[in-house]
Amino acid sequence: MEMLFRYNWQVRQEWLDWCNELSIVELKRQRTGGVGSILKTLTHIVDVEYSWICDLQGKPDQSELFQSVDSLEQIITLSKRFRPEISDYVAGWKPDMEQHILHAVDKDGRPEQYTYGEVMRHVIAHEIHHIGQMSVWSRELDREPVSANLIRRGLA
Repeated sequence: MEMLFRYNWQVRQEWLDWCNELSIVELKRQRTGGVGSILKTLTHIVDVEYSWICDLQGKPDQSELFQSVDSLEQIITLSKRFRPEISDYVAGWKPDMEQHILHAVDKDGRPEQYTYGEVMRHVIAHEIHHIGQMSVWSRELDREPVSANLIRRGLA
């Protein structure tokens, strides 16, 4: 699982670098799919990753930190800020944590339960899903997307 987190972080950094070449207008432009814009989608990716890992650690939600994000620099800062904590948690993952139960509440206030392993795999798949949307948008902008290839990244 750790390798897939490192894959996501590597691809995310490449997308952040890719985005440095876009204007703030282009980053904020409403688009079809994703969560509406490149900027909002990148913010959402970092927010969801950090929020779920906080949940697994029993830490309070920090979503308010993401509500005022208005620039690529802010996303880069938040991504870098939370990476060490997330990386430590992922590196410390033990097989016996797989079936631990996370008690959560859905959007309607109903209780839900997830295994920790399910949450970890969701976090991985969530970012990959949104990065696919970024690839579509890059083609719409007549730009080459970041490679999603896992091979040749030195992650084995």
